[in-house]
Amino acid sequence: MALPLSVNRKEAQLIRPAEPTPHELKQLSQLDDQKDLYFHFPMVMYYKNNPLMEGTDPVAKIKEAVSDALIYYYPLAGRLVEGSNGKVVLDCSGQGILFVEAEANVTLEMFGDSIQPPCPYAGEILSGVNESQKILNFPLMLIQVTRFTCGGFAVAVRLNHMMADSVGLVYFLECVAAIARRVTLTVLPVWCRELVQSRNPPKVSFVHREYEEDPDEATKLMHCQNIIRQSVFLSIKDIKALRNHLPPYFQKSSMFEIVTACAWIARTLALEIDPNEIVKLICVVSARGKDQFNLPDGYYGNALVFPAAISKAGVLCQSPLGYALQLIQKAKAQVSEEYVRSVLDLLAYNKGQLSIDNSWNFVASDTSRAGFTEVDFGWGKPIYGGPPVGAIPFYTSAYARFKNSKGEVGMVVPMCLPPQAMIRFREELFKIIPSPQMSPSML
Repeated sequence: MALPLSVNRKEAQLIRPAEPTPHELKQLSQLDDQKDLYFHFPMVMYYKNNPLMEGTDPVAKIKEAVSDALIYYYPLAGRLVEGSNGKVVLDCSGQGILFVEAEANVTLEMFGDSIQPPCPYAGEILSGVNESQKILNFPLMLIQVTRFTCGGFAVAVRLNHMMADSVGLVYFLECVAAIARRVTLTVLPVWCRELVQSRNPPKVSFVHREYEEDPDEATKLMHCQNIIRQSVFLSIKDIKALRNHLPPYFQKSSMFEIVTACAWIARTLALEIDPNEIVKLICVVSARGKDQFNLPDGYYGNALVFPAAISKAGVLCQSPLGYALQLIQKAKAQVSEEYVRSVLDLLAYNKGQLSIDNSWNFVASDTSRAGFTEVDFGWGKPIYGGPPVGAIPFYTSAYARFKNSKGEVGMVVPMCLPPQAMIRFREELFKIIPSPQMSPSML
């Protein structure tokens, strides 16, 4: 039954830094300025009413804290412009970000499990969805705070992906939250995009299959006119049970690896891909970390790379789960400092115009570790923090951690497929994992 939701939005305001900030041009890194990041990505956090905060307006408190946080994160108040050499640069103009105040006519509890992706009400909780492709001379961020009648609220954010990845966005939100709670900032922002630049001369030392596209196979799924979004909820109990049935050498496989292996196989079967076709699984991997690319705490630029696992569709679907797991682990294990340098050099050589291959591609990303579930503006931690939709048509799935109405904690795996393929996906996943729960579809 659809929720009788009505959201009254006030006109969007520009929120500028609370104090004067430097007006300067800043260069982006090679990982920032690539075609696949020319969009705004959404995130949302839902907060229950807290009696200890009675009389405090979350909209006013968060809006003031955003203005103060932009003193530290002043580049986010600027605009992307075309530089003299044709490259995109950041004009730190201090023009501000968009902020929307909204009121909903329902309680947070009435949403139930529909707050998990794909949330059918995402367009109400976050405005401006149709403007997600505007890149140049446009606000880099939009924040909408929506009050519910119960005293709870939602904080939804849309950020230009060229400015930051999910971890970078969490750095900013944690700054806003710390200011709202009037506590000392523990991590200060670091721009330093020069740390993520190519070598001179470039030296591509890896074969980057993630960027290789078969011109005869490209965009097959994208040509499908009728696409629906659904998600599968996999409880931690289900995932652990599956892990216990794996051979001993796979017992230490991560939740992400196990879930991704299952989803890759089920999706490939659901799409009825020719057994001789090559299918790719691309893992979104953070280059942060001393064993990979030693970026300082507070670096909020993009630090993502996309190693690929590759197989013939028939071999993938006919092999044990361990085959897919091994391919995924091998792909992730490539990510070292040299691997990241090689990616940067490849992007520099191609002037950032490479795109991830999307022929029969499946891109898997885990947002559950980014930190959205830890952001506390004073009302406590959110009951959900992550993507509102989760599946970016037509091939990317952003996983999120979720606690459902039964009290079960697990992973939400969004998927975007044609209707009949979605039915087959569920059937195939049931064969691998006995009890995945499907969310309603969102057209």
